[in-house]
Amino acid sequence: MNRTQNIERIKTEEFDICIIGAGASGAGCALDAALRGLKVALIEKNDFAAETSSKSTKLIHGGVRYLEQAFKNLDFGQLRQVRHGLEERHIVIKNAPHLAHPLALITPVYSWLEGMYFTIGLTIYGFFAKNDTMPKAQWLSKKQTFERIPTLTPKLHSSVMYYDGQLDDARYCLAIAHSADNQGVAVVNHAEVVNFGKDATGKIISAEVKDLSGNSSLTIKSKLFINCTGPFADSIRLLANPALEKRLRPSKGVHMMLPADVLKSADAMLIPKTKDGRVVFVIPFEGEVMVGTTDDEYKNLKKEPVLESQEIDFLLDTLRPYLAKVPDRSAIKSGFGGLRPLIASSGSKATKKLVRDHEVEHDHTSNLISLLGGKWTTYRLMAKDTIDGACQLLGIDKPCTTERHYLIGGENYQFEEWKNMAKEYQLDADICQHLLQKYGTQARMVLKHSSKERLHPKYPFIEAEVIYTVKEEMACTLRDFFARRIRMELLDWQATYDTIPKVADLMSEQLDWTESQKQSNISEYQKLLKGFMKSAEITQ
Repeated sequence: MNRTQNIERIKTEEFDICIIGAGASGAGCALDAALRGLKVALIEKNDFAAETSSKSTKLIHGGVRYLEQAFKNLDFGQLRQVRHGLEERHIVIKNAPHLAHPLALITPVYSWLEGMYFTIGLTIYGFFAKNDTMPKAQWLSKKQTFERIPTLTPKLHSSVMYYDGQLDDARYCLAIAHSADNQGVAVVNHAEVVNFGKDATGKIISAEVKDLSGNSSLTIKSKLFINCTGPFADSIRLLANPALEKRLRPSKGVHMMLPADVLKSADAMLIPKTKDGRVVFVIPFEGEVMVGTTDDEYKNLKKEPVLESQEIDFLLDTLRPYLAKVPDRSAIKSGFGGLRPLIASSGSKATKKLVRDHEVEHDHTSNLISLLGGKWTTYRLMAKDTIDGACQLLGIDKPCTTERHYLIGGENYQFEEWKNMAKEYQLDADICQHLLQKYGTQARMVLKHSSKERLHPKYPFIEAEVIYTVKEEMACTLRDFFARRIRMELLDWQATYDTIPKVADLMSEQLDWTESQKQSNISEYQKLLKGFMKSAEITQ
């Protein structure tokens, strides 16, 4: 992906569709539209997946809690969500097998009756999955449970195991955007829409864009504009037409990261009951254990949601009945907060009860299309519905083909190739496995860059990734790299903090930063990480 060339295209070309927002849904719309033969631009105020799409629970699922709500409350909107999620699950895994895979989830139970309840529920859950290759749910004895997760409390009776999918959300979103770029989409990050230009009838015909990386302004012309800005969609809707009413009710969810020995397992755990009526997942991710999530209404959209001390207390208390030994706060390595783009209901439901469905809205006054709501698992379906609507407005009849389109790095992917790479490049196994799982068949492209040294002794990330992600994946800032290219910010705040100067030196060479710019970037990012630690009341 060449940002400079794409900026020039935006300045000089006219597009059929301009998509605002490059999270999963926006990138998904861009790829879908390009595969239908449309001329497309995709612009993002921050970085690919910088907001909601990099801050999920990393699961591809229908939502077991939604299924329970559907039957308990006769809420068939929730049931539709489950069905859509499970139908899309196998497509998400199939199209990028290096970034997504099946994951076993263990639900501990404390009585025979509870075990029967969850077995029946999870069997129904699996029933909704079409074209599914996942193993069926099964009831495990106490002995079988401890063989899979040895750190659970001895008080449990048994457990129920089922399968969902797991993905690296930020890199999956990047793969969608990168694949769109490969199909001819003019993809640009760090570019903010600040105003719209309109014709005599009030229809949008252009957008004024501020290039936040180059500190300049430009105008993009397009027949149609699509708003895919997730929890921030109301701001674009009102920029296009101030008479519109707000539609979204964002909610905040947080996760914290703990060491791997909390589970000592490749399987995840589902905690089915919390004090606020949610479920919590305890999931192996990148060699650590991720615990989350919460669900609280969030109104200050100008402030990034972060993991806070009282949320840590809630999650640790939630773990207490399920683990033989609950870790101390000092064991927490990092955490993150994200926003869900929930569509407001007419009543006063709590955010955790709002349906995670999506809606494609067309404002006839401005001609803006807005994709509202939704969740990660159904990003492709959301994009399909949106581009179907766009094609109708443009008078084009072309079908969606994303169901069978491999994302970059996915076609002919073989994980076992790491063994050949280890011999060929004389690299440690963990480094080669990491490269295969993040870049797929592009892994050798990373290794073309000379430096194979580790960025940090505890992690498999190498210096060549810095150069590759700047040149090929449009990494423009230190946080682009640490938070979304290699995910180190999610795993370990202190290790990230300590590695910043080394990465800054490498990025500076590629991006021609002055010494002053480099030092400014370093201090700004280090200050951000210290702020995260302070909010969580974690000292490292």
